[in-house]
Amino acid sequence: MKEDFLHYVWQFKKFDVLNVKTVQGQDMFILNTGQYLQVAGPDFFNAQITIGGQKWAGNVEIHLKSSDWYIHNHERDAAYDSVILHVVWEHDTEVFRQDNTEIPVLELKHYVSKDILGSYNALVAAKSWIFCEKEISGIDRFVFENWKERLFFERLERKSQPILNLAKAAGYDWEAVLFDFIAKNFGLNTNGEIFYAIAQSLPFSVVRRESFEYENLEALFFGRAGLLEADHEDLYFKDLKRRYDYICHKYRIELVYIDPLQFFKHRPDNFPTIRLAQLAQLYHKHQNLFSKITEAASIEDIYTLFDAAVPEYWQMHYTFDKESAKKRKSLTHSFIDLIVMNTIVPFKFAYGRHIGKENTESLVEMLKNITPEKNAIMDKFKFFKAEINSAYDTQSLLQLKNEYCAHKRCLQCAVGLELLKK
Repeated sequence: MKEDFLHYVWQFKKFDVLNVKTVQGQDMFILNTGQYLQVAGPDFFNAQITIGGQKWAGNVEIHLKSSDWYIHNHERDAAYDSVILHVVWEHDTEVFRQDNTEIPVLELKHYVSKDILGSYNALVAAKSWIFCEKEISGIDRFVFENWKERLFFERLERKSQPILNLAKAAGYDWEAVLFDFIAKNFGLNTNGEIFYAIAQSLPFSVVRRESFEYENLEALFFGRAGLLEADHEDLYFKDLKRRYDYICHKYRIELVYIDPLQFFKHRPDNFPTIRLAQLAQLYHKHQNLFSKITEAASIEDIYTLFDAAVPEYWQMHYTFDKESAKKRKSLTHSFIDLIVMNTIVPFKFAYGRHIGKENTESLVEMLKNITPEKNAIMDKFKFFKAEINSAYDTQSLLQLKNEYCAHKRCLQCAVGLELLKK
C-alpha cells in the first residue's frame, strides 16, 4: 500500500465517516478534509473537524504508520505544529508536537471497506506495461476525453516554459527565440542539442542581415557546425568556407567549441548537412518567420510556410565531394508535423499567454488535423485498444504515460480514480 491511496481515501471520504473515533477513543466528525496541496509540509491544509465535541481547524498529515512521523523528523519541524489530526493506516506509536501535546490519530484500516481496498489492490497489481492496461479502453468516453484535454495542456505548459524563459532573457525578441528552437527541431533527437548550440552561438541580428543571400546563411550554419574545417577540392565547399571566414571577420564572431555532428545511423535525408541546408533555405525565404507563424490559422498554412527544398548542389549531394542521384529533398509533411508539435504549437501558446490572448481552441484544432505520431508508446496504447486519431491524442497519451503511468500516479489520474469507483 502507498500513502497516495490514503490521500485518496481521506480526500474523497472513502470510508465510514459517520462512525469514526480517534485511537484515543474520542468521537470524531469531519466537516472539511482540507486542501490537498502536494507541496512541502502537511498533506492537507485548513481541514475542519470536531473531536470530542471540540471544533478544530488546521492541517492533517497522513502516513502508513504513526511511527513514520518520527522517521520523517516531523517532530523537529515547526511546520507540523499546526497538525490537528494524524491519519494513518496502522497506529503503532503515540505522536507528539514540539510542545509535547499529543496529536489525535485516526486509524483508517478499521473504517475502509473491503470493496475499496480490493479495487485498489486490483488496480496496482503487476501488469505487463501499465496498471490500467486491460481497462483503459472501457473508461467512460466523457471522463477520458476531459482527462486527455487536461493532459494535453499539462504537456503544453511544460513545453512552453523554456520558451517563455528564453524570451524573457532575450528581451522578447520572439524571432530570435524561435530560431533557436526551430534549429533544435531540425537536428532531431541525435543532433538537436548541437543544432541548438549552433543557433545560440550566432547573434540573430547576423542571421537576419545575411538571410537575403542564401549561400551566406548556409556558410554561417555550416561553418559554425564545424563542417568547413576539413580540406576539400569541391568548389562549392571552398566558396562556403571563403564566405564564412569573411562573415566572421565582418561581424567579429568569436570561435566557440561545439560538439561534432552525428551522421551515424541517420538516413541520408536526415544527414545534418541536408537539415542545415533546409534550415538556411527556410530563413532565406522568410525573414519574419515568427510573424508568419502567428498568423497561420491552419496546418495547411504551416505546410506552405515550410516548403523549403535544398539548392541544386545539395539535390545532388549528401556530403561534400560525393555526388549522388538528384533529389529535391524538401521538408516532408511528417517532418513539419514534428516541428508543429514540438515548437510551433508551444510557441503560439507561449506567445498567446505573453500578450494575454486566448488561443487554446485553435491549437487543439491544429493538432487534431495532424496524423498521429508513430512510436513504441503509441503502439502499446493501440494494442490495449486506446483510441488514437490525431497528434492531439498522441501528445495527451505521451503525457499520461510519462508523467503518470511511469511514476505509478494512478490516484492522481482520472483513469485510476474512475476504475476505483467501479
